[in-house]
Amino acid sequence: MKSSFPRPTRKPIDSAKARNAALVNLFATPGLGSLMAGRWIAGGGQLALALAGFVMVIVWFFKIMVQYLGQITGDVQPQPVGWIGLTGGILFVASWLWALVTSVSLHFEARRNAAAGPSGTVDLSGDPAPPQV
Repeated sequence: MKSSFPRPTRKPIDSAKARNAALVNLFATPGLGSLMAGRWIAGGGQLALALAGFVMVIVWFFKIMVQYLGQITGDVQPQPVGWIGLTGGILFVASWLWALVTSVSLHFEARRNAAAGPSGTVDLSGDPAPPQV
C-alpha cells in the first residue's frame, strides 16, 4: 500500500548542525533545535512540553498577582495555587532534559557521520589515508 505522503529523507547531521541545534535546544527553546535537525517527533514533543510548562508558570504568576492585589485592596483570602507553578516548572525542566538527551544523540550521530566519510562506510583501520599504489 502506497503512502499518501512520502517520507522525507533526512540529510546527514554534521558537527556544525549538531552544535547549532544543541545551542538552540538548550539556550533558547527546547524543541526548536531538534526541529532544525529534522527530529520532528522529538522536537514537537519537546516544544509542546516547554510551551505547556511556560503557560502554566505564567498562569500561576498572574493568579498570585491577582491575589496580592486583592489582599492590598480588600479582604480577600489567598487560595493555594502553587501547584500550578510547580507543575509548569517540572514540565519545562522535563522538556529541557529531553532536549539535552536529543542534543547529545545529535552529537553522536554527527561523530558517526564524520567517521563514515562521504562514502558512507566506516574506516576502522586507523590509517589516515589509503595506501599508495
